[in-house]
Amino acid sequence: MSGLETAGINDNKWLGEYRNVHMNVFGTPLRVMDHGEGAHIWDVDGNKYLDFLGGIAVNSLGYAHPKWVKAVAEQAAKVAHTSNYFATEPQIELAAKLIELAGAPEGSHVYFGNSGAEGNEAAIKLAKLYGRTLPGALPDIGGKPARIISMTHGFHGRTLGALSATWKPAIRKPFEPLVPAIEFAEAGNIESLQRAFNETGVGRYGKGPVAAVIMELIQGEAGVVPIGADFVKAARELCDRNNALLIVDEVQTGVGRTGEWFAFQREDLSGGVTPDAITFAKGVAGGFPMGGLIAFGEKLSALFTPGSHGSTFAGNPLGAAAGLATLGVIEDEGLVENAEARGKQLREGLAGLDNPLFGEVRGRGLLDAVELAHPCAHAVADWALERGLIVNAVAPNALRFAPPLIVSEQDVDECLSILSGVPADLPND
Repeated sequence: MSGLETAGINDNKWLGEYRNVHMNVFGTPLRVMDHGEGAHIWDVDGNKYLDFLGGIAVNSLGYAHPKWVKAVAEQAAKVAHTSNYFATEPQIELAAKLIELAGAPEGSHVYFGNSGAEGNEAAIKLAKLYGRTLPGALPDIGGKPARIISMTHGFHGRTLGALSATWKPAIRKPFEPLVPAIEFAEAGNIESLQRAFNETGVGRYGKGPVAAVIMELIQGEAGVVPIGADFVKAARELCDRNNALLIVDEVQTGVGRTGEWFAFQREDLSGGVTPDAITFAKGVAGGFPMGGLIAFGEKLSALFTPGSHGSTFAGNPLGAAAGLATLGVIEDEGLVENAEARGKQLREGLAGLDNPLFGEVRGRGLLDAVELAHPCAHAVADWALERGLIVNAVAPNALRFAPPLIVSEQDVDECLSILSGVPADLPND
């Protein structure tokens, strides 16, 4: 790097065009990117960046991994899309592989969508179907609709159903009223979750039964905050006692990100419990838009019948080939283990930086965050970007790190070297 990596002539030209043609839902982009290789990406002015955000935990293999490129190119030359009136070999093979990696029991099934929000929409719809099987839940016999319990500070997407299970008031309020019978318990508070179950009852004041509890084991958008293994164990026990489902949102934590294939497989995150369903997306296809749902066991899977859910692009062969290539490289190159080792190196390095701005470090594998002494996360991220490092201001006082799983020991050292120079007196955002 020579000097500061500020937006150049070509960046500014394209950003002007961007503002002319794109709805302003993301604000003005920071740069216009051109190409990448490994853990690095270059903008249209030729500035090089070390990417420690990975497309927000999407680019599992980094950029332009030759095996991923080969798989996508070969599949594109065969068939990129059919429709869901037909199946393809990659689609079937990818579903089987995901069931295997999740350790799901015999009879488990996959639903493919195109994003994490779609995976969670599918989970919410499945939970609603399940709720209608619970005693006293059918409105046509005088029962009350079954409820879904989500967590404060949780994030499950921005489509209407997923948004209804997403806590952040600022992004919910403009779209209310949202899907009814979705409520919130305080994340990590066992008594709060117990109260939600206790509100079930007959008569004028009781609510309908709980059909499902949905949660992230690490709340990514809240600042990479583990929800607590004891809380997850208590949730599993409450769900079992009340015939409710436990759904784990693995959109950000899945596919090796936390040092296991899925976060629920880490006892220090889940307490060793097994969910009834998990959702996935982000890193599963290495940059190709894909998400979905795995329902554990035959009985739950069977609630989805022809016509009850669907998507035109779901499980298309191009995305499935990208997914198979991604999972294959992660296995062949030991990237789950690399996530654990490089994450440990990153967290220990962040904790050891002699900078009063940096406080608590948290996370698992390569999904990590550092808390800042004051709310200047955007200022820090901007400062780092100008020095060739991409990190994310996930909260006013926290930086998020989600680099590609292929990240090297030298890459982590470079990231830490850049961050060691962050001024402690940056202004608040």
